[in-house]
Amino acid sequence: MLRIALAALLGALSLSACAQQPPSSPANANTGAKAPAASDAGADKRVREALAQLDPNFSPDYVGPAPFAGFREVVVSGQVLYVSDDGRYLMQSQPYDIQNKVLATSEGLLAHRRKLLASVPHADRIVFAPPNAKHTISVFTDVECGYCRKLHQDIAELNRNGIAVEYLAFPRMGLGSKDYTDMISVWCSADRKQALTTAKAGQPVTPRNCTNPVAMQYRLGQQLGVNGTPAIFAADGTQLGGYLPPAQLKAALEGLGSAATGGSR
Repeated sequence: MLRIALAALLGALSLSACAQQPPSSPANANTGAKAPAASDAGADKRVREALAQLDPNFSPDYVGPAPFAGFREVVVSGQVLYVSDDGRYLMQSQPYDIQNKVLATSEGLLAHRRKLLASVPHADRIVFAPPNAKHTISVFTDVECGYCRKLHQDIAELNRNGIAVEYLAFPRMGLGSKDYTDMISVWCSADRKQALTTAKAGQPVTPRNCTNPVAMQYRLGQQLGVNGTPAIFAADGTQLGGYLPPAQLKAALEGLGSAATGGSR
């Protein structure tokens, strides 16, 4: 409900203004550069108070320095926002770092995502991994979307390229949908990997039920801002977007450097 309320409120207000700030050099977690510190230790407090003025129910999950001067990076119900340090201006769109040719993301936001992803035990994931994986991606998936199935067809090639794929459930039609019950059946199967492969091939899913993590993983995806599948996260917390061909995905992971190596826990 918070996500819907936030979208409605921001849409109504058309909050797209940007504070006038002196030019500064871009900083990005992928280059190892640190975001500039706020000039006032009370910036976080001012930003939280400003958001509360928009809606008293807003409770940011994360507030920290933005990867550019003069703003705080804020996560509310999975949505990334940028609010000026004085609490006056708000931007919805994630800025692009022209110098580094990537979306501007702070180390603080990446650490927030890593913490959320690390809350999912390895045993609750469906893992397709090669020996001595060089990279690990966490992929929020469902069993019906076309690009999820296309990504699954690439599993063998991804593994050959040293990429481990760790699936988390995100029934895009919502809790209580057929997609949701099918994913419960997959996660409750004795052989989850085979059950997921069968489901993604479009074959009927044998109904099963058990104590399962599907709803929890779905809510986690919402916390991370997932609104479609597949949603791919590198081990450093970078969201790589939706479907990428194996060569392009490998290049993206290698471009992140050593932070994306070795798994999500």
